[in-house]
Amino acid sequence: MSEETFLSLQPSESVIANMASRIFAAYLQKGEVNDANADEYIRKSTQLAIRIANHTDTVCKSDGEWIVEKSTGPVSLL
Repeated sequence: MSEETFLSLQPSESVIANMASRIFAAYLQKGEVNDANADEYIRKSTQLAIRIANHTDTVCKSDGEWIVEKSTGPVSLL
């Protein structure tokens, strides 16, 4: 009988895992992944997903990352 694995991912981890799985699927579709190099492509896919997420976080802010300063009026980043 196989051993079960239980995970509890935080929302940001779940987003990265989703992105990485799509990148990995593209490598699979191109025929680049085999049993011998699958772990390498999983690492590569995850690293690319993290780079994409970091870049996205740098260039745009979510609603919760903006505040209005009542004393001066303009909107600023946290």
